[in-house]
Amino acid sequence: MPEILVQYQTEIWQSIGETFIMVGISIMFAIFLGLPLGTLLYLTRKGQLLENQILFSILNLFVNIVRSFPFLLFVVFLIPFTRWIVGTAIGTAAATVPLAIMAVAYYSRLVEQSLIDVPKGVMEAALSMGASVPKIIFKFLYVEARSGLVLGLTTSTISFISYSTIVGVVGGGGIGDFAIRYGYQRFETELMFYMIMIMIILVQLIQFIGTTISKKIDMR
Repeated sequence: MPEILVQYQTEIWQSIGETFIMVGISIMFAIFLGLPLGTLLYLTRKGQLLENQILFSILNLFVNIVRSFPFLLFVVFLIPFTRWIVGTAIGTAAATVPLAIMAVAYYSRLVEQSLIDVPKGVMEAALSMGASVPKIIFKFLYVEARSGLVLGLTTSTISFISYSTIVGVVGGGGIGDFAIRYGYQRFETELMFYMIMIMIILVQLIQFIGTTISKKIDMR
């Protein structure tokens, strides 16, 4: 192991742990809030089972507004809200607030797109069998779209890792914060290079796992 990594190994492991915390919480919010939101976006679209143009427009506007923000500006914009929620605007806990909100909006759009790609015949078959709305969602839509949902979550997770490096710039902790403070600001170019390599390896690993799972559950 290079000497510089040995020198900073405690700080490196701490920064990796902070990144995992931020990304992990983002994934949790994406699944438990983004998935239902994306499903509702799909079901309330024109011509769908729960068509409701008013509700769809409100949800669609929320998703579009959040996703339109450059993430660094989004973090700054949410500082008062973040301080109200966690009591501070700096640190790993504070960084999870904008990350979680962005995660919900980001993944919900990918969920909606995955459900749109489900063949219309699946919905027609479910309705002809007299299936209730929950059964249509869990027994038909999610089953048919499961490969796309996994790929969408994989793509989202990689984006969350990228966003976590941005919040590091404003004191959010994580690998990005470590690379800036110990690598860039101290002119330790070698250390910054190793941090970039860690990020690349982490992204490649997540992409491989997500793609593998998606292929295994794709029954088409």
